[in-house]
Amino acid sequence: MIRDATQSDAAAIVAIWNPIIRDSLATFNSAEKDEGEVATLISDRQTAGYAFLVADEGSIQGFATYAQFRGGVGYAHTMEHTVILSPEARGRGLGRALMLAVEDHARAAGAHSLFARVSAENTGAVGFHEALGYEAVATLPEVGRKFDRWLDLVLMQKRL
Repeated sequence: MIRDATQSDAAAIVAIWNPIIRDSLATFNSAEKDEGEVATLISDRQTAGYAFLVADEGSIQGFATYAQFRGGVGYAHTMEHTVILSPEARGRGLGRALMLAVEDHARAAGAHSLFARVSAENTGAVGFHEALGYEAVATLPEVGRKFDRWLDLVLMQKRL
């Protein structure tokens, strides 16, 4: 079931998110999250009118959220998202369900387009977004650094 996240989901989200941060190139961020930070993020996103959703199958299997792409009123209709699944949830349609729910929420809130920022080395995520109708619109060479390497970032966009 896809549902709105609550602050009590923060521990489960951290348990999914931190191994991705620590061990992969799915994010260029290397600072792990804590429960308080995630609980605040959930509250802040929802208070601002954005979605923070979880895939709940008796336990949290993944999450997706979105917010404005950049600050300022000129970007008020352009959003970016994050979607992360537990390893055991991958390949079962939960990522797609989360993304469709995020897109529906963003569309209903007046968003015109949604961006994904994907590591060029994360070919699975690139393919996932392509299958959902996202188009690679730019590659930013060597803008991220993690594991003592320079990394390229692919910007993918879907007009809602």
